[in-house]
Amino acid sequence: MMKPLADIRVVDLTRIIAGPFCAMLLGDLGADVVKIEGPHEGDPIRHIGAQVNDLSWYFAGFNRNKRSVVLDLRSPEGFATLEKMIARADVLLQNYRPGVLDEMGLTKHRLEQLNPRLIVAGINGYGSTGPYADRPAFDFVVQAMSGFLSVNGNEGEPPLRTGTPISDIMAGLYTALGIVSAVRARDLDRDHGGAGAGQRVEASMLGALMSSFAYLASDHLATGELPQRTGNDHPIAAPYGLFDASDGQIAVAPSTQAVLDKFLRVIGLPDLCSDPRFATNALRRANRPQLNALINAQVRNDTRARWVSRLNDAGVPCGVVQNLAQALNDPQVLHQELVIEVEHPGHGPVRMLGFPIKFSETPCEVARPAPRHGEHTAQVMRDWGIFPDKEPQ
Repeated sequence: MMKPLADIRVVDLTRIIAGPFCAMLLGDLGADVVKIEGPHEGDPIRHIGAQVNDLSWYFAGFNRNKRSVVLDLRSPEGFATLEKMIARADVLLQNYRPGVLDEMGLTKHRLEQLNPRLIVAGINGYGSTGPYADRPAFDFVVQAMSGFLSVNGNEGEPPLRTGTPISDIMAGLYTALGIVSAVRARDLDRDHGGAGAGQRVEASMLGALMSSFAYLASDHLATGELPQRTGNDHPIAAPYGLFDASDGQIAVAPSTQAVLDKFLRVIGLPDLCSDPRFATNALRRANRPQLNALINAQVRNDTRARWVSRLNDAGVPCGVVQNLAQALNDPQVLHQELVIEVEHPGHGPVRMLGFPIKFSETPCEVARPAPRHGEHTAQVMRDWGIFPDKEPQ
């Protein structure tokens, strides 16, 4: 079977994180992603992060399955070539601030003239309309503005950001989903006698984080009460969180009464819920410090490995607290190929994160390592029929 996006051409004008992550996902699904870079240094992350044999592994991980074309979009010739590419593309992906495409001359009208089937996808900080549309955005600031920081951290302490650039990653993921959906809608329209017209797709970092609040938002909307910072404790369930084994911490998530009963039975406290302080979940939350102290006193009597084995065998979600190196070398992570090794010509093997989506018939693969700056300019011009007689580099 063909890859899901094998016949989709993407003109990628993005750089840094959110856009390249989105384009990487499309490339992993088989799309022909052409990364447009300026004539001097290209995407700044080519020079950011750990460098091994003069290659940024940060860049290598975010830009696999793409081809690089160098165009000077400030020159008439370069911009004309971009328009020719847009006319032949299925998707135009950009993460400029709102209004930049119009300033470049790629207005909605012009893009429809060039290619009425084009899906124009944009990633931005706050959305392309509204009072904050023109503000510069950065993950940390968006985490603060969205309320995301306010729910992270421990009670009585300042809010904390996540260690990963979560708003960039989520915005890229939502944009990729939007693009795939827009491709499907266009093809359905064509199949049912329509023109198969394209449309605009947009996801913002703010919107991506706001969508993640789940029950925290629904409870606030229902009651007007603000969620409190609970650290590793669960705001609804107790006991729940990190507990101290004899050689480190374990994470335990007994989220229902049935699972809680199993947890307490395994650790040797089967009658704990008979204590009037802990008879209901509300009481357990109210008396969480005393409850956790009793549980920790029991859990300290054995090792992490033994608790994790016994609790998981009983059906209680439980795991050890791993650092990044341990997680990247975890046997389940390796079995699922969530870390892969890709050979980069001239640079040697590069380890990077693998594919979280699994297909039975069309598995994701790295068909191309991250490209050298402008590596495919001539090849793409020929393949896309822009300059048919131009030999590939």
